[in-house]
Amino acid sequence: MAQVVLENVYKSFPHRTGKASASVKPKQHTPGAIAPTIAPAGATALVVDPDTETGANHGVSVLRRINLTIHDGEFMVLVGPSGCGKSTLLRLIAGLETLTGGNIHVGDRLVNDLPPKARDIAMVFQSYALYPHMTVYENLAFGLRRTWAGNEAEAKSAKSDRPEWMERVLVSATRSLPRGLRYWSAEEKLIDRRVRTVAQMLQIEPLLDRLPKQLSGGQKQRVALGRAMARNPQVFLMDEPLSNLDAKLRTETRSQIVNLQRKLGTTTIYVTHDQTEAMTMGDRIAVMNAGQIQQVARPLELYNHPANRFVAEFIGSPPMNFIPVQVKAPLLIQHPQFRLTLPHDWETRLRRYDGRSITLGIRPEHLSVSLPAPKNIPVRVDRVEALGSETYLTVSLMTPNRPAETLPLQVRVEPDRPVTVGEELWLAIAPDKIHLFDNSTGEAIV
Repeated sequence: MAQVVLENVYKSFPHRTGKASASVKPKQHTPGAIAPTIAPAGATALVVDPDTETGANHGVSVLRRINLTIHDGEFMVLVGPSGCGKSTLLRLIAGLETLTGGNIHVGDRLVNDLPPKARDIAMVFQSYALYPHMTVYENLAFGLRRTWAGNEAEAKSAKSDRPEWMERVLVSATRSLPRGLRYWSAEEKLIDRRVRTVAQMLQIEPLLDRLPKQLSGGQKQRVALGRAMARNPQVFLMDEPLSNLDAKLRTETRSQIVNLQRKLGTTTIYVTHDQTEAMTMGDRIAVMNAGQIQQVARPLELYNHPANRFVAEFIGSPPMNFIPVQVKAPLLIQHPQFRLTLPHDWETRLRRYDGRSITLGIRPEHLSVSLPAPKNIPVRVDRVEALGSETYLTVSLMTPNRPAETLPLQVRVEPDRPVTVGEELWLAIAPDKIHLFDNSTGEAIV
């Protein structure tokens, strides 16, 4: 097992060759100047100053200033919207993409220039990537035969007197025969033992003789996990491995992955765009957006203390509500529809915002149905989503004298409280649960 350290990692894709897009008008450049670029599909086009940012191949930058340490045995989740660079970062660690700048350490080794097979890393892909002509057993054993890292001392002690080349020929020639008729070299016996141990852990022993086309989606995913586990690597990399499964199977497999990781203790980096997966699986979560890490923290810390508005909106389902308000020192925040006095510990932080507009953030569960009062919010119910254990309301906060301008909010209420569409309610804000954000930077006011 090993820790993974990312130091000031950058990734840029080079200029596209060929004709420019019709929507992009070419500009005149002096000799040696950098030409405009067109972002490849799925990439986030970030303009990078080559002298101050990458200092390398000048193209479309998809990752900037990535500094992150994944501790030995930790389950780290990279989460963010599609196109934010999380899969590219995973591929950089695996060696499937080349670095533009920075360093990647796995354990005590700098792996920048090592090929993927030399990094002692196993990757689980979104598409499973199983060999369709091989049985489950052969899929699990394939990586071990290619890069055997078993117990060499045990293999040596059980080694036959036959030459090594003859051992390989006999094993290969008899591999398709029934199990009792095969020739088993010492190495093949160790591989068999490892494959069956992994199959037992994943509960896929009855599937070892099947082909991938005879498996369900969940079974294929377990085989893909088993192929990574069989190599006993220092680090597991998982790129959205559950996205092809249905909701129920995704929940079950999610629990299996977490339990296996805790049992094995292998350092794991898991990529997903699903914040529910991130919150329930990770020891820590790194939230990414536009090629940069926004915040790294434990799940509940992200939820309760987001570093900026993006994190606050992305983490949590339904997302946080945002209301524009104005500060009146020392502790009053005002909106055309309500006025709220904050707890005293906000006084010092709000002093420099006196008379300025900021954003109030409040989660749906921290709004409650109450009575009319100047500190409460008058709203109209637009939609009711009754889930049985809880009910979510989509409501509108209307601006006085501007009935066409409404602000949608989401509220969680008790499941036994009857609410109808079109009903007018008053909502109370829990003052100790609010979040405030600077309008100019988006950073949390803390």
